[in-house]
Amino acid sequence: MSKLATHSEDFALNCIQLQRQLVAEKEFVLSRQLLRSGTAIGALVSESKYAESTADFKHKLKIGLKEANESCYWLRLLSKSGYINAEQYLTLSSECNYLVAMLIKSIKTIEAGTLKK
Repeated sequence: MSKLATHSEDFALNCIQLQRQLVAEKEFVLSRQLLRSGTAIGALVSESKYAESTADFKHKLKIGLKEANESCYWLRLLSKSGYINAEQYLTLSSECNYLVAMLIKSIKTIEAGTLKK
């Protein structure tokens, strides 16, 4: 499993754990949004392994990047609304920002022609 796949799966698992906590506190809307976008990143990275072409590979990673960016947004809202504490926010947002950086680097590498599917 690649570093990107491992980190995206770990982030998805952390989003699942957080969603369980938030549902127990009766917060459904934001937690479902984070769960959807946070788990989509790993799914797209996983799908990219069997992409039909380099363009398809790049496209899946770009969608994963959008989902990662959206996850960072939901985490900010959860933090600012007081549903998660500062420690939870710092941990999860650091993971999310790391995924964003990894996805950007991968996409740039593909665009430079040095990484092919």
